[in-house]
Amino acid sequence: MTSATNPASAPAEPPLPELFQRPPVFADPAAERQHRKERLTATLRLFGRFGYEEGLAGHITVVDPVQPGTYWANPMGLPFQHITVDDLVLVDEKGTLVEGERPVNLGAFNIHVQLHLARPEVVCVVHTHSIHGRAFSALGIPLAPITQDACPFFEDHAVFADYTGIVLDDSDGRRIAAILGAGKAVILRNHGLITVAGTVDAAAWWFIAMDRCCHAQLLAQGAGPLCCIPDEVARLTRAQIGNDLVGWNSFQPLFQWIARSEPDLFGSRHAHR
Repeated sequence: MTSATNPASAPAEPPLPELFQRPPVFADPAAERQHRKERLTATLRLFGRFGYEEGLAGHITVVDPVQPGTYWANPMGLPFQHITVDDLVLVDEKGTLVEGERPVNLGAFNIHVQLHLARPEVVCVVHTHSIHGRAFSALGIPLAPITQDACPFFEDHAVFADYTGIVLDDSDGRRIAAILGAGKAVILRNHGLITVAGTVDAAAWWFIAMDRCCHAQLLAQGAGPLCCIPDEVARLTRAQIGNDLVGWNSFQPLFQWIARSEPDLFGSRHAHR
């Protein structure tokens, strides 16, 4: 296993401009639950449009703020582009169905739950078998800081180099959690990408951004030698735009687009919105 995570070397985070929006804060856990479920469903719809879905693979888990130790997830076997808020399922830490009609992919859940347990501040864990993420994962290397967009991941992600097949227990999940450490992402060699964050929006954005960075690096490496941003500049840039607040803000235009384009994602509550 190799790691590219070294947050201690980063400079102090500069103050953010006041123009940034702030994520909503909820006094009512039920309202927060609904908000998270809507963001999860919107993310699945977007991922469907972006081609991240691959058969039964692809999973997003979100901590439920009402029942501790439970998680909302997409049900196995439903296409991302058709999922509504009403289709989401709630499972406990063992993957047992608490609410909903379909099971989750337990191979995936064995990884997700260990990340949630290791990082209590993480609200959302994202993993799909996106084409460019999979292709880049076969290189077994971390992303290089070749563009401004790659800098948020500089020294803030890891490479898990021990692919052992489908995950049937929680041992791989624990090892992935250990190498993730305090970072925002893991490249699973020969498998794909995982991103985490304290909001659904930020976790979704980091996945989209990381997959695009994988695509960009594959194109650049195919054209010739890489010209990387110097380490100190990459660290500064990460401190400026690599935090979850920037990730959350970056996701908002995508949420607005999918919410307006596909309002049925809100399910039975849509008539009351």
